[in-house]
Amino acid sequence: MTPSWVRVRAPAKVNLTLHVGARRPDGFHEVDTLFQAIDLADRVEVRWSDAGGGVTLDLDGPDLGPVEDNLAVRAAAAFRRAADLDRGVRIRLVKHVPAGAGLGGGSSDAAAVLRALDHLAGRPLPASALRSLAGELGSDVPFFLGDSPLARGRGRGERLAPCRPLPPAWLVLVLPPVHVATGPAYEALAEARRGTTAPAPPADPDVGSWASVLRSLHNDFEPVVAAAHPRVAASLAMLREVGASPALLSGSGGACFGWSGREDVARAAASDLEARLGWSARPVRTLRAFPGVEPLDGAGG
Repeated sequence: MTPSWVRVRAPAKVNLTLHVGARRPDGFHEVDTLFQAIDLADRVEVRWSDAGGGVTLDLDGPDLGPVEDNLAVRAAAAFRRAADLDRGVRIRLVKHVPAGAGLGGGSSDAAAVLRALDHLAGRPLPASALRSLAGELGSDVPFFLGDSPLARGRGRGERLAPCRPLPPAWLVLVLPPVHVATGPAYEALAEARRGTTAPAPPADPDVGSWASVLRSLHNDFEPVVAAAHPRVAASLAMLREVGASPALLSGSGGACFGWSGREDVARAAASDLEARLGWSARPVRTLRAFPGVEPLDGAGG
């Protein structure tokens, strides 16, 4: 029996590499990045609703601005149009992934809604149509809808080459209390590069082991974002000081992460960092698979 109510965990991601190339005619930049999903996640619950036949959102977390701009709502609306559905959709979103942190929380929420509605509606759309919807919603959404939690993204980040998942490993994630908007980050990077040519595309990363991946860690945004946001710079410096290294900015920031490898080391470092910095630090684990869709019928109201 097809359920009428499901839950999907929407994990965050970090960028293990992020190279930014030239600006394209469509206004986007060519990027080359290595995505890795982690176990910090929002909770997305989706059910059918007869209330007006539209999309409603119940948000448990900080205000994210106008409902109609929320990526989860936009994903539901896009799916309903593509699948020609007349049933209403109700979304409950429990936020744990901060916005403006470079962790892809909104994009992951959108992908979770697409997964949920595809399940609820009996998979009315081919996989290619779902991927197309994801790409229209945002550059990072296709990654979260993909098959592997480790993938190389090119183009805007939506052209994916899935990689074989690596064994789970522990990182220390630091969340300085800053909101880094993507547009200004690109503008700052362009200003820093003024008078120079765009860098050449990087060589294919070696993703055969964590040792080889850690040798390749890089983020073009890190110098300009750290210069503009002292708390980001402090987070990176302190990660390295406590031995959570190599350390890197994620996406266009401001979340930062450092390598620990082991759970006990990550937990101790996170506790130390939070006490010394005065803002959130937590141990997180990399994922080997994306969470599946969980039916909730009969589990509550």
